[in-house]
Amino acid sequence: MKRLSPLLLLAGAVAVVYLNSFRGVFQFDDYNVIVDNGGVHTWGAFLAGLPRGIRPLLKFTYTLNWTSGLGLFGFHLVNVGLHAANAVMLFFLASRIGGPSVSRFAALLPALLFAVHPVQTEAVTYISGRSVSLMAFFYLGSILAYLRGRERGSPFLLYLASPFLFLLAAASKEVALTLPFALILCEAARRERDGWKEALRAQAVHWGLLAALAVLFLAHAGYGRLLEACFDIRGVAANLLTQVHGIGYLLSRLVMPHALNIDPDLPVFSGGSPVLLPEALLLAALLAAGSLGLKKRSLAGFGILWFFLHLVPTNSFIPRLDVANDRQLYLASWGLFMAVATGADLLREKRGARRVTTAVAAVLVIALGVLTVSRNTVYRSEVALWEDSARKAPGKARAWNNLGYAYQQAGRIRDAEAAYLRALQVDPGYALARGNLRGLKTRSDSAR
Repeated sequence: MKRLSPLLLLAGAVAVVYLNSFRGVFQFDDYNVIVDNGGVHTWGAFLAGLPRGIRPLLKFTYTLNWTSGLGLFGFHLVNVGLHAANAVMLFFLASRIGGPSVSRFAALLPALLFAVHPVQTEAVTYISGRSVSLMAFFYLGSILAYLRGRERGSPFLLYLASPFLFLLAAASKEVALTLPFALILCEAARRERDGWKEALRAQAVHWGLLAALAVLFLAHAGYGRLLEACFDIRGVAANLLTQVHGIGYLLSRLVMPHALNIDPDLPVFSGGSPVLLPEALLLAALLAAGSLGLKKRSLAGFGILWFFLHLVPTNSFIPRLDVANDRQLYLASWGLFMAVATGADLLREKRGARRVTTAVAAVLVIALGVLTVSRNTVYRSEVALWEDSARKAPGKARAWNNLGYAYQQAGRIRDAEAAYLRALQVDPGYALARGNLRGLKTRSDSAR
């Protein structure tokens, strides 16, 4: 029972804080990828779309849910189940990276923080956020299989099971291509290792798959269109500058979870700005601390570099329409939680500090869990979600337009008109809001 207690604690914590997420409804991108996407409504349509579509395993799970007859409950059940499984695997990952010297506290606290922090709601409560948690499920499974294979010298785990799980992760979301680099990071942090030559030999299949997947993604029409659209948004240099602030914003969400927003209003920088200097210095200091810590095989150093590794695909040189979203922190956040837990574990070694440190950690976990329960409530309706977003980002036209559409769907015509007008006040050239307002007035005149 003692061995099972961390697993039960993690699974129980996820169940408690996400119980009210089952009241959530389809939102925003859910309509594009699930509700209005006939390609995931039947198995025939799913199979027909495989040659030209992207993220086939993700779409497989959507089709499975849509055809199950369980409705929204089934979608939420899968999302919450994936999150609980990921929290458990992160506990095992910390234990394996740290080896016999890592305390249960240092391995369990980051997994608990990952499980209950409200920043994860966008990947759990927001149904189409599943792409991140599904990818993480296979990604973590691949790493654990690899580490187990290294311990046992098992060719099956190293050259078959782990690479196969890597493929499944990539079929869920393309950011999984960072996995071979994560294996290098794990090897650098392991307390017991037998040299880089053996490590690279054990990873040979993973690196071969990475090369093959990179070629496949570039050659695939669907991924090609996606990349082309990305690089049409802004230049690489401008995006790198923009992402200094974007990553700074994401860091702030970890310590300001009450300010989470599904559609934050983040600026785009085309040149240097005084605003970026303190954020750039902070990120450089974090990177330096991570590198120095990793040289000492510190779990804190490993965690910091894990954080940056998992932001590279979404918050570096590849432009995205949205500068930053909470769900990009899904796996990345665990790295910083690891660094915090490592520091807290050192405090526990001081005389008289063990109980106090444990109590503070428990209070933090409970407080974050309460905030997650609260955050889940904004997903109960489209109106609630976009009212929350517009209140926190009043200068973003899209938030007001989406709120107007939510009001319109709810039959609140006057509120919808006011929201569309507010969107046009923020951005007079916003064609979508202008078209929605025109359509709203046309329907109102017809009704008379």
